[in-house]
Amino acid sequence: MTVKLGSAYDKEGDGDVIQKDRPTPRPSDAATLILLRRDQAQPRLLMGKRSGRHTFMPDKYVFPGGRVDTADGRVPSLSEFRSSVEEKLLHKTRRKPRAFGLTAIRETFEETGLIVGRASDFPGTPAADWSKYAAQGAAPCLRGFTFIGRAITPPYRPKRFDARFFMAEAEDVLIDERPPVDGAELHDLQWVTLNDALALDLPNVTRFMIGEISERLKQTDVNAMRPPFLRWTPSGHSSERI
Repeated sequence: MTVKLGSAYDKEGDGDVIQKDRPTPRPSDAATLILLRRDQAQPRLLMGKRSGRHTFMPDKYVFPGGRVDTADGRVPSLSEFRSSVEEKLLHKTRRKPRAFGLTAIRETFEETGLIVGRASDFPGTPAADWSKYAAQGAAPCLRGFTFIGRAITPPYRPKRFDARFFMAEAEDVLIDERPPVDGAELHDLQWVTLNDALALDLPNVTRFMIGEISERLKQTDVNAMRPPFLRWTPSGHSSERI
């Protein structure tokens, strides 16, 4: 069943850059990782603030993530997605699902300094974008990822992404307890409760995904819910469950 879900997207007055004087770009594949900590009374999420110089979601608080690189899909991993996760990621895409998870790992390292994986020799020769990660004595793992949603940026934005959102337990997937480090892409990195996260300046799609996390945390199995697929259609914004 497909339902209208306009509230999951930013409107033209919400601070995002709108351009209507040129063709709308095609969305680029992207991936985002939502790290969840349960070491305090309330679960916390890792979020950071995007630079005001960005044309895409400037000054907004988001989760680590970014564009899929061609090499990401070929990077070896000590473990792969669970079959149920891979099946959902195959919905309406030609790219190998593992590429999305590996992008999320690489982008999280590049934007926060946190290492998702296991302490191990890197399997094989790392691609150029993975050399710094490999030098940490780490190898990626995908087993602990839950696919919680997919969203395509609406038209008329200078940049558009077809983003897959993953959630993972920080205590399970992080190689150690090092703190996140601010960088060029994200600053003011912090672990925040879900309620505190909702008080930040968020893109609507990020706010929507926090709602998805909240609902999953009420379940005995966080993998039981079907992930939403948010996208634009000629009749407006819509959503379906994969």
